[in-house]
Amino acid sequence: MTIVAAPPVSSRRTLTVCGSAHALHDGFTDLLNVLYPLLQAQFGLSYAAIGALKAVYSGAMASGQIPSGRLAARIGSVKVLVAGTSLIAVGYCLAGFTGSLYGVIAGLLLAGLGGSTQHPIGSSLVSAAFPGLASRTALGTYNFSGDVGKVMLPALFAVIAASLGWQQAMIVMAAVAVAGAGLILATLAPADPHGKTAEARQVAGQDRPWAYWLLFAIHVADDLVRSGFMIFLPFLLRDKGADLPTIGLGLSLMFAGGAAGKLVMGWVGARLGVVASVVVTEVATTLLILAILPCR
Repeated sequence: MTIVAAPPVSSRRTLTVCGSAHALHDGFTDLLNVLYPLLQAQFGLSYAAIGALKAVYSGAMASGQIPSGRLAARIGSVKVLVAGTSLIAVGYCLAGFTGSLYGVIAGLLLAGLGGSTQHPIGSSLVSAAFPGLASRTALGTYNFSGDVGKVMLPALFAVIAASLGWQQAMIVMAAVAVAGAGLILATLAPADPHGKTAEARQVAGQDRPWAYWLLFAIHVADDLVRSGFMIFLPFLLRDKGADLPTIGLGLSLMFAGGAAGKLVMGWVGARLGVVASVVVTEVATTLLILAILPCR
């Protein structure tokens, strides 16, 4: 009996599919910023309640990342990534079909768990496909692809929600997630769960632990500010008279600026250094957020 081995997946295909998955997952996460004002209007929610909804999704996504990586090591990365993308579809369908606040909460919990699979698995697949210094460019492309999804899906969701309602828009997004899961399953061969992981056992940053913890603290502070701004920007735009498509456009422009900033700061960082680049971006972010508040 002859056993024919499946042909290996090319590095370019791996980057393309993982980048597409990154775009979908990041877009599914950030389109929720368009959904929150609609939920507030329908259910009469306070800003604290909106923050709690955000915490449900973000908490599920954060808590599921380490278990996702461990599960991928046992049953295969591609299977877990497909299952996670499908779980997003289930969560969005639940929220859209029920139309109730409890259904939305349960849907956000499921979608958050599904979204937790993409970052640890997608980045590891890309790193494995591009060993050595080539991984830097590949991972940069992979990270940039997430911003593409942030630009496109919130705007698309806003247009559909303005035309059909938020429940129907959630169902349409669920269909997009199902298509994405099918694409991943059809184009990526199952990854070896016992791949080469012992080549570099040295812990990143252990030679300068203070630098690691400094960057860690900056990342936490930056993420807190960025998440809060993204959540409440649609409410600010609404209070200034913007309609739903305009709110979606505003979010897409913000994410497009983030994508452009990643490209520009790579050039700036090479000339100013890491510390100076971080200081410049954090100060600029603070000033621009304050400048938006009085604008009309």
